[in-house]
Amino acid sequence: MENLMAALKAQIVEQLNLQEVKPEEIGDDQPLFKDGLGLDSIDALEIIVLLQQQYGIRIANPEQGPEIFYSVRTIAEFITAHQTSK
Repeated sequence: MENLMAALKAQIVEQLNLQEVKPEEIGDDQPLFKDGLGLDSIDALEIIVLLQQQYGIRIANPEQGPEIFYSVRTIAEFITAHQTSK
């Protein structure tokens, strides 16, 4: 799980072009949106694309978004629970 979270942080920084943020500066449980990292709905779409491309993950129920994308840890837990073997 630690390796997955580290990879996710790097992928998020790269995918969202967060030049002012280093992956190691993102806390595992830090909120990604609003008062946390400050991501917005466009960033959420980019993360959805990232999950589809890198992990083969599709989010069937959009209402789960806020719960899944709360933090790097919640994204990693979702990937772990739903990833299909490649």
